Amino acid sequence: MTRVPTLIILVFVVASGTTACAEPEDACPPRDGVALQILGSGGPIADDGRASSGYIVWVDGQARVLIDAGGGTFLRFGEAGADFAQLDFVGLSHFHTDHSANFPALLKSGNFSPRERPLPVTGPGAGGPFPGLMSYLTSLLDPDSGAYGYLSGYLDGSGGLVRLEPNEVDREQTAPVRVFGGDDGEITVDALPVPHGIVPALGYRVRTRDVTIVFASDQNGSDEAFVPFAENGSALVMHMPIPESATGGALQLHAKPSRIGEIAAKASVETLILSHFMARSLRDLETNVSVVTDSYGGRIVVAEDLACIVLTN
Repeated sequence: MTRVPTLIILVFVVASGTTACAEPEDACPPRDGVALQILGSGGPIADDGRASSGYIVWVDGQARVLIDAGGGTFLRFGEAGADFAQLDFVGLSHFHTDHSANFPALLKSGNFSPRERPLPVTGPGAGGPFPGLMSYLTSLLDPDSGAYGYLSGYLDGSGGLVRLEPNEVDREQTAPVRVFGGDDGEITVDALPVPHGIVPALGYRVRTRDVTIVFASDQNGSDEAFVPFAENGSALVMHMPIPESATGGALQLHAKPSRIGEIAAKASVETLILSHFMARSLRDLETNVSVVTDSYGGRIVVAEDLACIVLTN
């Protein structure tokens, strides 16, 4: 397995109104149990030294679920030692490049894997200038007009490629949708549309054994329906690309740190993982995290690329 670099992960613990750092987490993947690994903790601008959004859920040492594949996650996927053949499910939250640009690169890499079974992929339906999952895949893989038409076998399983099993979730959906449930029932995934300006976007809830991991995706936090979706999660990944001082259009796309803390507190999650940073939110990171702790008193992990959060043994 590929050796990953040593990481520093800041874990904030609220105690008597102060913020302190705990020890780094273990390396991924643990031989037994469930862990979440951050492939990319950055945003859309190449100025933060981080890959864009991407996450792996490991179960007993196997990479079973991939959420998002933004720029740079192709490299991180390999550095993590993940195996395309082991994936049970891929969830794309939306079609901004920093969440989906490396998906075709991962497909090409998968061409060299021993995988034979189909690969379920979920994404949002179309809205405004943004395609739905089916149009996105066609634009990439159509044999006549796709940008990567030489990989068209992913659409029908021809040419020695495995077939993708796409599932679109309409942005008007108001209740969680079960988008994956393995034959053995070991892993289930639900999706819920979340408010991200004019961009159709999905949050995901992954459950395996007694662990529930919720991915908030990019969202402005205005829909209270997300709180019960995340309720009692073992871990909640929320994106913090803007500081508390943000104004204007940024607030249509993303939640401020204060709103992130409110959501995590209302949902009573065990661990809150802050990710998807940009230079503007990293500039005064400690202050922004302290705003989160004004509402949320649980464990907070500040994500770094390839960081590992072990959730059960």
